[in-house]
Amino acid sequence: MWPQLDQVPERVLTRAARVRLAVFDIDGVFTDGRLWFTDDGREFKAFHVLDGLGIKLLAEAGVRTAIISSRFSPVVGRRAAELGIELVYQDQDDKLSCFQRILAALRLATDQAAYTGDDLPDLPVLKRAGLAVTVANAHPMLVPHCHYRTHAPGGAGAVREVCDLILHAQGRLADIGRRFGHG
Repeated sequence: MWPQLDQVPERVLTRAARVRLAVFDIDGVFTDGRLWFTDDGREFKAFHVLDGLGIKLLAEAGVRTAIISSRFSPVVGRRAAELGIELVYQDQDDKLSCFQRILAALRLATDQAAYTGDDLPDLPVLKRAGLAVTVANAHPMLVPHCHYRTHAPGGAGAVREVCDLILHAQGRLADIGRRFGHG
């Protein structure tokens, strides 16, 4: 189920229009949250192709992207490199502190940053972000603190939905659609 972006509340679109940096958690946002391990300890993750194009479209539109994850996984670095995400912070116990360091380094205000998370370690950042987003299958305690909840669950196009929301709010999504032959 894909949302009708013209039905997103104006207050959410106003916040999304200011976004210059979109920050995402990995497990439960880019992925479905399941952790897959082989007998020898190697880890596997599944990423949705729709999300990848969304990240690339944000970059084309001048919106920077970042990842903040509590865990470390080599595959996250590899996927981020494929997508051109240069700001990758793994093994972060204090996500809020990391978020604030990124904003300071980029000289951005909190209202210029979006954050998408799915579980309690994301809550401190969600409470500060200019656009706080959670995925459809997020922990229920996050919902009251978020401006937008995706229709798609984590790992199933939720990141793309956030990207499309930002691009729509900034008046860029229709041009992107036309470029690919829509409308």
